[in-house]
Amino acid sequence: MTILLAIETSTEMASVALLSKNGLICRELSGVQTHSQGVLPAIQALLREAGIGLKQCDAIAFGCGPGAFTGVRTACGIVQGLAFGAELPILPIVSLHAMAEAARATQTETDFVCMLDARMGEVYWAHYRFLNQSWQQITGPALSTFALVLAYANLHAEVLVVGNGIAQTIEFTKNKIISKMPHAEQIARLALLDYSMGQGLVAEMAQPLYLRNKIALTTAERMQLKNL
Repeated sequence: MTILLAIETSTEMASVALLSKNGLICRELSGVQTHSQGVLPAIQALLREAGIGLKQCDAIAFGCGPGAFTGVRTACGIVQGLAFGAELPILPIVSLHAMAEAARATQTETDFVCMLDARMGEVYWAHYRFLNQSWQQITGPALSTFALVLAYANLHAEVLVVGNGIAQTIEFTKNKIISKMPHAEQIARLALLDYSMGQGLVAEMAQPLYLRNKIALTTAERMQLKNL
């Protein structure tokens, strides 16, 4: 049985999870200021509860963003230190994908547009489809205005998955709206598939997905939005 440690700190709710033969156990922390002080003790508590040493893990997964830059950097720093010391591979998982995975567990629909508040009138978003028991990324993580993403979702998706601070601003949409936050539980479950496919990376590759550095859409993304 693969043993995975997972960390998610891209929003105000941080979480850690341990997936092992005994199932999945989690810890949650609230408040961005507590992330840097609370994540390591939470990890230590998980390992003690499971009776597992860090070096017995097969890999460390983490939410690489997008999200709060300080939180994502915290995860990257912790993961780099732990993985380097224990000589473990890492598995970066997009936090928006974790939201889609959480939504899939409670919904019968297959298309999910996921959004997180990016401040300054913008949202981080991506479009995922679950088909034939596997995920497809239809539109990759991007930074756009709320109105543009809502229009896209109305045309292309069945379910709108929103994080904190977004749901109450939606006055009308034909989509089903559900609220889910990125969580280490889904980070672990998605990482398990990546690990089985040999997609582990070296510790130095723990880097944040920071979309505000992205100043232009790719050709594929422009084509996705052309029909709005």
